[in-house]
Amino acid sequence: MGKVDKVTWKANYFTKITKLFDEYSRCFIVGADNVGSKQMQEIRMALRGHAEVLMGKNTMMRKAIRGHLENNPSLEKLLPHIVQNIGFVFTNDDLVDIRDKLLENKKRAPARPGAVAPLPVVIPAQNTGLGPEKTSFFQALQIPTKISRGTIEIVNDVQLLKEGDKVGASEATLLNMLNISPFTYGLQVQQVYDQGTVFSPKVLDITDDDLMSTFQTGLANVAAVSLAIGYPTVASVPHSIVNGFKKLLAIAAVTDVTFKEAETLKEYLADPSKFVVAAAAAPAAAEAAPAAAKEEEPEEESDDDMGFGLFD
Repeated sequence: MGKVDKVTWKANYFTKITKLFDEYSRCFIVGADNVGSKQMQEIRMALRGHAEVLMGKNTMMRKAIRGHLENNPSLEKLLPHIVQNIGFVFTNDDLVDIRDKLLENKKRAPARPGAVAPLPVVIPAQNTGLGPEKTSFFQALQIPTKISRGTIEIVNDVQLLKEGDKVGASEATLLNMLNISPFTYGLQVQQVYDQGTVFSPKVLDITDDDLMSTFQTGLANVAAVSLAIGYPTVASVPHSIVNGFKKLLAIAAVTDVTFKEAETLKEYLADPSKFVVAAAAAPAAAEAAPAAAKEEEPEEESDDDMGFGLFD
């Protein structure tokens, strides 16, 4: 099929992106820096049947979304995030599963001049196999070396780049000479769109345990504030009841007032020796449990003879 003209191509693109937003309720905004066409094809194949990738110019994406706001006003939240080299990954499947598939499809690549290091780069101590004529190159990068058996040896581990540093021509040349490909590239999830809400991909890593822990911390804070200002809430009422009961016990301990729960307290206060007896009984009960288990063991062993005597 021959190439279509530019106007038709744009019209087809606008139709496709609006159709995808109508068909899918979720999508990722992904960064596509340093992702080649072959790698992109492999990513599409890995997501086939689960998600659909759409790339394009930012101006065309914004224009298509603005033209579709009448049907889906929530898409306006995507506009501030359409910057630099990005694309969309549409899906109706579980977001965590699709995110994991994207992270799996990464390719190791050599460092190129002008690229921004996504992670620190450390050159380990090693024999480079390079001749002594390259010594000045290492000296220019302040890398300590020595000549060992006619070749250059790096004496110590050297951090060549920090995260966020721009790769210079010298650093790129050195890494290529040492056959070191320090970076991996793939589609980077920048934002998540789910049924009208845009949020950070870090939210996908939150577990039920994290939610429960945060909820319990918030509940404890509400209870503490409520108790401090004397304002009863659902969170603070149980604590207020316990504190009130403690006060009743304290009053009963120093007066003739009594009630069922206070009788035990009064009994112990009347005869303090019972405190000693109760304290000694607790360890004794703990020791008795393992002893009882040991006494039962011979009975289990006696079952092994199946009821026959030695001379039967």
